Amino acid sequence: MPVPSILFPADPLNPRRPDPHFAWEARLIRELGGENLLVDHDALLAGHAEAAVRWLPRGCGPLWYRGWMLPSARYAEFAAALTARGGNLLTSPPGYASAHELPGWYGVFEGATPPSAWIPTTGALPPTPEELAEAVARLGGSGPAIVKDYVKSRKHEWHEACYLPELADLAAVGRVVRRFVELQGEFLAGGVVLRRYEEFEREGGPNGAGGPDRNGGDAAVGTGSAGAAGAAGGERRAVEARVWWLDGRPVLVGPHPDAPHLQVEPELTEVSALVRRLGCRFVTTDLASRADGSGWRVVEVGDGQVSDLPRGIDASGLLASLIAA
Repeated sequence: MPVPSILFPADPLNPRRPDPHFAWEARLIRELGGENLLVDHDALLAGHAEAAVRWLPRGCGPLWYRGWMLPSARYAEFAAALTARGGNLLTSPPGYASAHELPGWYGVFEGATPPSAWIPTTGALPPTPEELAEAVARLGGSGPAIVKDYVKSRKHEWHEACYLPELADLAAVGRVVRRFVELQGEFLAGGVVLRRYEEFEREGGPNGAGGPDRNGGDAAVGTGSAGAAGAAGGERRAVEARVWWLDGRPVLVGPHPDAPHLQVEPELTEVSALVRRLGCRFVTTDLASRADGSGWRVVEVGDGQVSDLPRGIDASGLLASLIAA
């Protein structure tokens, strides 16, 4: 049976080498006896999938991608271009969308993650006041929340474009949502999500945690965590774990990339069953403990191909598992 190769983005300044952000992973893959191949991420984002895979040998067989995140539509084009060259992404386009975008995974994790309501949008247009009022009603009509799109929030503009202190204040909700959409611009992914604010344990208390933090997290490469908003406001970070799952098994448990110094051991019994139910081969879950001690919450779910690894972590077991999958 063919051994999967790992696709990495090429360095835009030297396309014969991996992007510097992923160079250590590519080197480790080689040390483990695996093969890595390079693709043109800029061409993928521009909608030129065939050009993006032009360096790959024909008949390249089973493939995992480890790189910067892609919109779901671009990922589907990527998969089709690879198929035309005899390659096969081991995460299908529907599987990628299910793990990468909140509406794809929320139904499985509902009850284990902050309550959420979303509004699909066309282009970078904000929802109408009527659409926002309906989404607010679905969340109970009052209380604090955050706004994000299907993939990311703007937690570093916490008060301007992320935090909604009171859902009942529809005028204020509209202002923050409009600003969020404006700042996301062409990068708005899928639509607008309103997500209940929850407080999580943060560093400094018993067992490395203590006190509230905010649930503004995202799972994709280049984005933040449950603690990022608190850190932006000068507070201590949430103690958050990122768990990597392959075929329903946790193959790596570590800190979130935004806080690699914070270690935590989450309870995985409930989330294990949910990951298996989701049915995606390679996913991540970001987990944080609620400040009131009521248990672990799923802050975000992500596709494992575009979830970042914290620097300094031993990823050999994870990458060896991908090669052997």
